[in-house]
Amino acid sequence: MALIVKPEMAWRRARAIASDVSLYNEKKIIEGIKNDDLFERLRDELHEGRDLYRDSVDPDLYERTNYFDRAVIDIIVRSKGHVESKIW
Repeated sequence: MALIVKPEMAWRRARAIASDVSLYNEKKIIEGIKNDDLFERLRDELHEGRDLYRDSVDPDLYERTNYFDRAVIDIIVRSKGHVESKIW
């Protein structure tokens, strides 16, 4: 498979991966937000997602952007703003 070189396609890829992490780890995400340990709870899933993203995107584009991190915040964290937490 060819590497993604267009920024808009890389952004879509990052969001798709973050969406999958969110979809398959709903309970972990809610508990992580409630207990302020979200990133520790999702360490393995986010590591796997980042690797998948990095392996599908041109290395130069990967180094110049933070699309995966932004997608994690937009899709996983921001979408759970309704969850009661001491962090917000």
